Amino acid sequence: MTSKIFFKAIGIFFLGLALIGAALPILPTTPFLLISASCFAKSSPRLHAMLLNNKVFGALITDWQNHRTIAKKSKIIALVTMLLSVFWSCYILEDNYLKLLVIAIILGPFIFVACLPHSKTHSAVKD
Repeated sequence: MTSKIFFKAIGIFFLGLALIGAALPILPTTPFLLISASCFAKSSPRLHAMLLNNKVFGALITDWQNHRTIAKKSKIIALVTMLLSVFWSCYILEDNYLKLLVIAIILGPFIFVACLPHSKTHSAVKD
């Protein structure tokens, strides 16, 4: 019982971060949605079903859970957003070490997303 409450709370927290990330380009949406869906799968079938049936995010989560793929347009948006965030951060930061830190932090997620295969089904963001 305690673990269900824990996973539900974590799921709600990451869903909140995902919603904030949908509005702010500096915060990712998809990883937080996937964590949220995983937590809801372990704690609340009702919340998990609501997330999977969401018109905007449901297909993205389902593609990831079933095939470990993302839509081509979503992938492009994610990569371009990451690049713009890095460029902007490097532009406003004066310290070269901080610029290198920003690049180092984003490099792993950028490579991960770039290597993901495209989904063959419909996407959350229409192609």
